[in-house]
Amino acid sequence: MLNESKRAVVFTGAGISTESGIPDFRSPGGIWTKMAPIEFQDFIASEEMRRESWRRKFAMEETFAQAEPNLGHQAVAELVRRGTVSAIITQNIDNLHQDSGVPDARVIELHGNGSYATCLDCGCRYELDVIKQSFVGRDELPVCRDCGGMVKTATISFGQSMPLGPMQRAEEETLACDLFIVIGSSLVVHPAASFPLIAKRNGARLVILNREETPLDDYADLVLHEEIGETLSVAVAG
Repeated sequence: MLNESKRAVVFTGAGISTESGIPDFRSPGGIWTKMAPIEFQDFIASEEMRRESWRRKFAMEETFAQAEPNLGHQAVAELVRRGTVSAIITQNIDNLHQDSGVPDARVIELHGNGSYATCLDCGCRYELDVIKQSFVGRDELPVCRDCGGMVKTATISFGQSMPLGPMQRAEEETLACDLFIVIGSSLVVHPAASFPLIAKRNGARLVILNREETPLDDYADLVLHEEIGETLSVAVAG
């Protein structure tokens, strides 16, 4: 199917990054089974929730900082380099697709990016090292130097509106592809999980590569419950 495709899209979830040592959020034993996610409205309303959010961020920083692109990321990057894959739509916030060499313009981040922060009011970008110095060192919550707004990691929290630009780009790429490849996603988070069906109903082939079953397996042309890195490496080599 890769060899026959003229324009493929890759859709990735947490499963592609677990092989890089990044823990899953939803699976048994995952992050959210140990501590409930902080809702966006709670982050806005409560200083203590903002402090807890930043405490969690920096507590997990070492795990994310040590993670490197694995064989799965590298295989996807090679498909982008060849021109087989036009875009990567990702639910991940770890920046590993970009770290594998994929240009920013080819990565559509539906849930944002956890490698930096932004002001919720004016959108000004802030690097995490600077915030860590003031938060950990002086117990200061980050505040925008330009407008005084709240600063938050550039990720989409529960209760926060999905980013319109990336959602629109994702739909455009989905409708333009002839092959849609799901990698490491449980396909239970909506509206992101709707894209595979949009592609399929528009005439594209659908491939799902995930360790566990998904709600859309019955719609797929090919389902593989295999290890991601090894499977993609073989597929790309072929």
